Amino acid sequence: MLDYSALSALAAVIREGSFERAALALHVTPSAVSQRIRSLEERVGCALVVRDQPCRATETGRRLCQHVDRVRLLEQELQGTLPALAPEGVARVALPVAVNADSFATWFAPAVAAFAADTPVLVEVAVDDQDHTTGWLRSGAVLAAVTAAARPATGCNSHPLGSMRYLAVASLAYVARHFAAGVGAGTLARAPSLVFNTKDELQDRWVRRLCHRHVELPRHAWPSPEAFVTAALAGMGWGLHPQTLVAPHLADGSLVELVPGAPLDVPLYWQHARAASVLLDGLSRAVLSAARSGLLHP
Repeated sequence: MLDYSALSALAAVIREGSFERAALALHVTPSAVSQRIRSLEERVGCALVVRDQPCRATETGRRLCQHVDRVRLLEQELQGTLPALAPEGVARVALPVAVNADSFATWFAPAVAAFAADTPVLVEVAVDDQDHTTGWLRSGAVLAAVTAAARPATGCNSHPLGSMRYLAVASLAYVARHFAAGVGAGTLARAPSLVFNTKDELQDRWVRRLCHRHVELPRHAWPSPEAFVTAALAGMGWGLHPQTLVAPHLADGSLVELVPGAPLDVPLYWQHARAASVLLDGLSRAVLSAARSGLLHP
């Protein structure tokens, strides 16, 4: 039999990124976490954790993390059908997911919040670029993710969600100051842009499509979709914004498109572990339903 206290320690290290933070989450000492994982590694005969910053799961470690998360879901469902197993009530179970910031700020959060309000779960949301959230699935750190990858990660199913439409916008005064000569490679190379973080390639993709070549953009790092809008309104820079976030400002003229009629549509997918779980199925239904009204469809 597997040692589930050791498996829980492994899952915590991968999810928290370090032995110290895992110990805090489990209310034990870092030494106890280390001992549990060392014992598990001796049992399976290989390394389970890459001791890095942050810690990462090996392929075997990833499979064990996914196993323990699925077991927790199944145990919680069993408690619901056999109340004698949980005399104090059904315990809430962790449901780790990854999502890109723009989806989280628009259509995703309301749907998942409504699901969690009526379901015995504790949702743990990791926010990352849509081109990188699949990595969270591969590592075993999450059970489901909104991602730009159509191909399912190992052990996962993939469902198309629709496309998020982005518009390149700035304030009217900013456009008059920086793009009086037009929007092209030369002016874009001098005008400050906004990026979410170093992983954010949306602005580069839009510029490459417009100019048919790479342009090195001056960048402000501004890691918040809502703050993106604030920065654009203040004339700090131009950037790609979800259409739903900037629609009111386009309507009142406080923001304008750099090139009208040139959106960037990013297809998104919902990937989740292949687990026979009522909770995971319920979360998937909530996400897919929200995407039908919150995203673009052919």
